[in-house]
Amino acid sequence: MIPRKHLEVLRRLYERLSQSDVTWAVTGSLGFALQGVPVEPHDIDIQTDREGAYEIERLFSEFVVEPVRFKESEKIRSHFGVLMIDGVKVEIMGDIQKKVNDEWEEPVDINRYKSFVEIEGMKIPVLDLEYEYQAYLKLGRIKKAKMLKRFLEERKSHLE
Repeated sequence: MIPRKHLEVLRRLYERLSQSDVTWAVTGSLGFALQGVPVEPHDIDIQTDREGAYEIERLFSEFVVEPVRFKESEKIRSHFGVLMIDGVKVEIMGDIQKKVNDEWEEPVDINRYKSFVEIEGMKIPVLDLEYEYQAYLKLGRIKKAKMLKRFLEERKSHLE
């Protein structure tokens, strides 16, 4: 179940971003929920490329609480920033790279893994759940990966 306030903020994001050249997709728990996974989102995660991260920051400048900057942790790095829109936290991640076997992968090509979900008259870009499953495995987030794997297997068995 997607909270109403998340859908309202998603509409604000969608309206401005669909008028721009930004390549973007919803990821994380909202992306899962939009694709039918039974999770309740607490924030909105937007994945984009480097240029897109700074453009989203510009387009939503009145909502910036953490300016976009290059940020790196042990397993992941990106151009990262945070917006707060109507009490909903929106994380922006541009050119995400994951570290696998001590090597940084190339930044994720969003268009390769993007599909669309229609909700309330919007066509929202989301990242494919199979891709998300693999990404969570690589990051060592096993609990989330297993949850996605179970969902994908159940969905597949219903389709057969």
